[in-house]
Amino acid sequence: MLLLESHQPRRRAAMWLSAAAIAATAVIGASLVPAAAYAAGASYTGIVLGVGADETQRVVSWYSSDDSAQIVQLVPTTAVVGGVFPATGATSFTATGTANIASSGGYNRHAALSGLQENTQYSYRVGSDGAWSQTYSFKTQSFEGDYDFLFLGDPQIGSSGNVAKDGAGWADTLAVATSANPNAELLVSGGDQVETANTETQWDAFLAPDQLRQYPWAATIGNHDVGGKAYEQHFYTPNTDYSSAYYRKGNTATESGGDYWYIYKDVLFIDLNSNSYDNATGGGDAAHVSYVTDVVNKHGGEAKYTVLVFHHSIYSPADHAKDSDNKVRRVDFPTTFSNLGVDLVLQGHDHSYARTYEIKNGAKANPDEQPGQDEVFEGPGGVVYVTANSASGSKYYDITAPDASGTSGAGNGADPLNPGNYWYGSVENQEHVRSYVKVQVKKDALVVEGIRSGTCDAPNAAVELGKVLWCGPNNGTAAAKPIGSIIDQVTIHPDHGDGQEIQVDVPAAAPGEFGWTIDGQNGLVDLGTAVEKDGYFEATGAINPIAVSDTRAAQSPWSLSAVVGEFQDGSKTFPGDNLGWTPRVVTAGAGATAGAAVGSGWDGGKGLAISRVLGSAAQGHDRGSAVLGADLDLKIPDATDKGTYRATLTVTALAG
Repeated sequence: MLLLESHQPRRRAAMWLSAAAIAATAVIGASLVPAAAYAAGASYTGIVLGVGADETQRVVSWYSSDDSAQIVQLVPTTAVVGGVFPATGATSFTATGTANIASSGGYNRHAALSGLQENTQYSYRVGSDGAWSQTYSFKTQSFEGDYDFLFLGDPQIGSSGNVAKDGAGWADTLAVATSANPNAELLVSGGDQVETANTETQWDAFLAPDQLRQYPWAATIGNHDVGGKAYEQHFYTPNTDYSSAYYRKGNTATESGGDYWYIYKDVLFIDLNSNSYDNATGGGDAAHVSYVTDVVNKHGGEAKYTVLVFHHSIYSPADHAKDSDNKVRRVDFPTTFSNLGVDLVLQGHDHSYARTYEIKNGAKANPDEQPGQDEVFEGPGGVVYVTANSASGSKYYDITAPDASGTSGAGNGADPLNPGNYWYGSVENQEHVRSYVKVQVKKDALVVEGIRSGTCDAPNAAVELGKVLWCGPNNGTAAAKPIGSIIDQVTIHPDHGDGQEIQVDVPAAAPGEFGWTIDGQNGLVDLGTAVEKDGYFEATGAINPIAVSDTRAAQSPWSLSAVVGEFQDGSKTFPGDNLGWTPRVVTAGAGATAGAAVGSGWDGGKGLAISRVLGSAAQGHDRGSAVLGADLDLKIPDATDKGTYRATLTVTALAG
């Protein structure tokens, strides 16, 4: 006689083992650095989390004291217990890099982290065996839907003449902005991270806030970053074209540069090195126009919005408004941006907050748009340009006056609706307080907000050091607004062309589940009294049917197997290999196919003494349910002692 056993904990354990095996394979595959190349005792500085090619990636860059092989180790934060990074189980990403320039010293390294999962908190460290950095953490969020990013202009650490004060203001803005927006997903740079390109004390102050290891920093090169290689040493960016056309005067040898792009959750970001603008020297605006055109043509269809980022504000309200180089860009760029359907352009350089009217082909697109209008419906070719004020308080530029040079193209004429502003300036603001820009990416709108991150109080280096004579709204005649108050807000509705775009949100399919159970009563499987034949006894019967249900959206493979133990009656036994079976699909469904027939060991082989497949389904099978059965055939030697023997058939499920 035979007893069938249904053992639910064993079934779940088998599934977990399968998942663990897959994870182990990924770890081994990513660990490519030979242990012998590691160097103990190395130290690491300037660790910064960068943006990757898409939302599933991040880039980590850092400085190292040693020219040794290094990696980034990554684990879900749940694996870090008591603050201790786990000794095993981390996914490793190989770092590459080179020696720094002499003024920086040491070496630079970077590694791209890929395959990140959504809604996951990760912890990471850099280095090598015996010499690890501190552990840092970041989180991913849903890879679909609305999200916020923060745009930060010109920290320019060192420009006030006091690195410590500039660093304090910068750190405070990051603290204020991320505290108010903890779920912001990107920190986007407006350029000019530091005052002088290769001064590492300024870089140290810029990179000091831990938010730069928790939120991905999308670097932008400013005119103060361009005069050396430190910018490229500190930041590694995805999809970067390092051709000479994207370097100032084509100088790739001693300057930093390059244009790059990435897509993050329905937004195509294109970041330009606007320091390269002189066509006469081989680089410049023509190259940028070609780059943006090429990227939008190839990848614009993969995103719902296109956002350009570069340092030099071409629609600037303050000291740089009439700069000759900006006038050149103001002619070279806008028509291309309009033709390519760019939605928003983010810039820095002028250390003041500004938002333009909707601009089309270098002119105001809608003469009726009012100053400060809080909602804009971009028509065909309409683009809004936003300039960020100083995020650190190291330097502010005051708003300058329009002239009579015209109200389109390179002109700096007055706005007919608001003569104190430039013709392009819907909003112009300077209060000598730190601020940042928050951009909400919504289903059918971009919401842009200028937000105060400081007041006239310290940390506010330019005010503290007397670099400016007043502070507060209306040229200091009004009291400073509180931290977090709104300078400007506008909702930008994108253009949908002449047709009607239709959108539908498709949620993630329910994960479904796989399970099995005895179909009906799990009674004793009684094979009756064995019949003596030519030299052996034989008994036949059938297992209790087993119902399988698989509703998983992944349509992953599954299988049910079984093995029988020794038949026993008191101290009398015979081995389980005497039992064989012929599996069958009783009720079709869930992609089920029957396992192969296995004969009794009496006829040769191991019978069901080793695990045999009762039924299975391949990847991509139909979802649903099935019933599996099997006819049993027991053959035992006729010399077997008389008795009533029982054994247990143990069923195990594996589900991918």
